[in-house]
Amino acid sequence: MSGPSAGRAPLGAFVVTLAPYDLGAAGAGVHRGLPSSTLSIMIPEEDPVQVAWAGRSGPAGRMRAVVAGLHLGAAELRQEGPARGVWVRLTPLGARALLGVPASEPAGRAAELADVVPELADLPERLAARPHGARREVLEDALLAGLARHGERAARSPVGAALAALRRAGRVEEAARLLGCSRRHLGAVVRSELGVTPKEYQRLVRFEAARGRLVAAARAGEAGLAAVAAASGFADQAHLSREWRAMAGCTPTEWLRAEGPAVLGGRPAVLGRRPAVLGR
Repeated sequence: MSGPSAGRAPLGAFVVTLAPYDLGAAGAGVHRGLPSSTLSIMIPEEDPVQVAWAGRSGPAGRMRAVVAGLHLGAAELRQEGPARGVWVRLTPLGARALLGVPASEPAGRAAELADVVPELADLPERLAARPHGARREVLEDALLAGLARHGERAARSPVGAALAALRRAGRVEEAARLLGCSRRHLGAVVRSELGVTPKEYQRLVRFEAARGRLVAAARAGEAGLAAVAAASGFADQAHLSREWRAMAGCTPTEWLRAEGPAVLGGRPAVLGRRPAVLGR
């Protein structure tokens, strides 16, 4: 963890982000939950979150506390009233270590936290009962209690080395060679623990890297989409845009126009020093 999301040291290996969110007036409407190589937990302060999936039929689910596993498509999130709460992102190993379940348990879906981790069923009420400034401590205490229960078993999981190799390697076969195992064995380990294939995990990592660079470029106005694509491992800008359409349901520029106020802290989105019009 880094910056404002940093927490107590034992959680650092498993928690990527632990922070409050407050979108204010910008919270109205639907927001995209983009694909990621991490698990997300969202606990709103007041009204439940409505979660649907882009391109999938069926009504939106209303959830008091949401846990979402790794997914290759965009979620559609709507929170009525004040869009405030707490947001946590866990590494796949963090699911085992802190929640006591594999990351594959909620893979490809969003579920009530209480259904996935019954021992945390009362967490929203515990958070609501404390002053706003003390809620982070409550959440950290809950995760540390989970680490005490599940951390030793998680430490024996082979998936950490597998994911590190997949991040370093350009191809799944190369990762298997680095690990000294067959591609089939690597696939079985990753699918069992994460609920996605090794190749899908690499797609998520690449998409996530592009998203981070896209936001940084928009903030600085110093790079265009072609530079973001090249730095993130895409063949070219067209490849980046195709992958974003497939995984996010829109182009990178369309996403910035819609989500810019939330991801840039209210600043205008800029790519290549050409301001993009922000809207909803």
